[in-house]
Amino acid sequence: MKPHDTIPYDALPAFSDTERMARATQFYESIKTRRSCRDFSDAPVPRGVIEAALLAAGTAPSGANHQPWHFAVIHSAEKKQALRAAAEAEEQEFYAGKASQEWIDALAPLGTDDVKPYLETAPYLIVIFGQRRGGLYPGDDKQNYYVGESVGIATGLLIAALHSAGLATLTHTPNPMKFLNRICDRPANEKPVMVLVVGLPAKDATVPVHATIKKPLEQIASWL
Repeated sequence: MKPHDTIPYDALPAFSDTERMARATQFYESIKTRRSCRDFSDAPVPRGVIEAALLAAGTAPSGANHQPWHFAVIHSAEKKQALRAAAEAEEQEFYAGKASQEWIDALAPLGTDDVKPYLETAPYLIVIFGQRRGGLYPGDDKQNYYVGESVGIATGLLIAALHSAGLATLTHTPNPMKFLNRICDRPANEKPVMVLVVGLPAKDATVPVHATIKKPLEQIASWL
């Protein structure tokens, strides 16, 4: 098959407008229950669930279809312990003065601090990397395009897929993050974007009320 060859666009089912509205509403009703979790259970989660969610993330659109992402899945206790130690060291500097007071004040209603036990408790940590160079095929060394946008879309699909499987998630972004390349054995030309914590919530897990406040439609969209 040549690169410019095409196939029919026939993957979408033929829903009626009523069915489309129902399905869109059903998805919203499900995804609106997603909450960031900071209290995880250590209960195991089948690897196949994570793999299926990663495959869903891999369907995301990307610049030139280069798919410039890599998902390093950490499951071993040793690796999780190392990541927690490095992340907390960065977080201690953040809360001790690196962050502006305005930033600290913005985080206050969420009750976050520099202690991150969930980085060891949760069964999986998915470290998401953006690839500056690569391409579609193994061994490619081409310029990748719209890396940030592409990785962001893929990450959104990953979070939605994990939520649909009944798993809790948390996006964690220590700053700086270069230690993640070392821990995950990833090359220097890959940029770590975030750590996605994945698992089941602890029985006594809670959610800050502040986190439940979402902007209404009229604040997040306009019709032109």
